[in-house]
Amino acid sequence: MHEEALFRDLRAKLVEVAELERATSIRRAVIWIGALSHVNEEHLREEWTEIIRGTPAEGARLDVEVSEDPADSRSSSLVLRSVDVASAEAER
Repeated sequence: MHEEALFRDLRAKLVEVAELERATSIRRAVIWIGALSHVNEEHLREEWTEIIRGTPAEGARLDVEVSEDPADSRSSSLVLRSVDVASAEAER
């Protein structure tokens, strides 16, 4: 259940970034997985296509960084570290 909420939040953040950047698409996303997030890299990769379906990130490459530090203040989170976007202006 906790991971579903993390995935929903990640999806919303990807959409928000695309809107803020006025991007037509997101080509790549780097996601950091906290040590206590209850999500592992394999599960994130399995769910990635569904998480991004219907968003500007659909088809985006996923890069994952995994933390092993349970003392990190973000240890129970997924963090969107960076995105590579395509804008309408760049595609002209």
